[in-house]
Amino acid sequence: MSLKGKLVHVEVTDVGKVRDHNEDAIGARPDIGLWVLADGMGGYNAGEVASGIAVKTIIDLVSEACKRERRADIETGTGLMRQSIVLRDAILRANKVINQTAQSQPQCEGMGTTLVASLFYDNRVSIAHVGDSRMYRLRDNRFEQVTMDHSLLQELVDRGFYSQEEAQRSTNRNYVTRALGVESNVEVEIQEMEVRKGDYFLMCSDGLPDMVEDEDIHLTISTFNNDVRTVGEQLIKLTNDNGGRDNVSVVLVRVAENFPAEAGLLSKVRGLFGS
Repeated sequence: MSLKGKLVHVEVTDVGKVRDHNEDAIGARPDIGLWVLADGMGGYNAGEVASGIAVKTIIDLVSEACKRERRADIETGTGLMRQSIVLRDAILRANKVINQTAQSQPQCEGMGTTLVASLFYDNRVSIAHVGDSRMYRLRDNRFEQVTMDHSLLQELVDRGFYSQEEAQRSTNRNYVTRALGVESNVEVEIQEMEVRKGDYFLMCSDGLPDMVEDEDIHLTISTFNNDVRTVGEQLIKLTNDNGGRDNVSVVLVRVAENFPAEAGLLSKVRGLFGS
């Protein structure tokens, strides 16, 4: 099932005002409802190697899984795509590739990447993340963070040492406790939720929330409303106007139309004959 025209989107990345190169990476397959955003880390240029491997591996593996699903749907009439499993398995594979590359290439030693990915299918979205790259949702004028950072600061918030408001003002936000490629295995946090027409989903690297308050992100989306490209560009501008201390990447997806999964050919034929 193609999602062309169902999801309006923009993808923007920028080096920022301080760094000399961009270690973020974005991959998109809007036709199958897939977006991947990675924020690399490591010495030399290894961060961009890790984020690039993550995005390419996940895009390739999920795309191939979707092709297989479409073939099965036509042949058997069943749309049984387990999107969360497909997404998780692709991320786990990406983790192994990054880890093996880091061990075999001295210049890549210690590299890793945080990641957030989304896969839209059948009026639902599967969201996967590792580290502090984030997903937000705007629905009915309520803007909320969907993912919780895998970071030392978030652990302290969870244990009651900080409030969320205090955490937003903290200067120690960037100590992540989970990342792709650092170990041979990684725990991927997966969640799935329904999608409604009019929803906005924002994926971003930590360069955005480190520089722009959530209230200002919400205001920017609300101000420009359906013009997602302008929203993306304005969020990058706000980040850089506030100092731009890190690379910043933004993916914004607006749900323009519902996208229920289509019944397979065999199911349609059976329906015609009442069996």
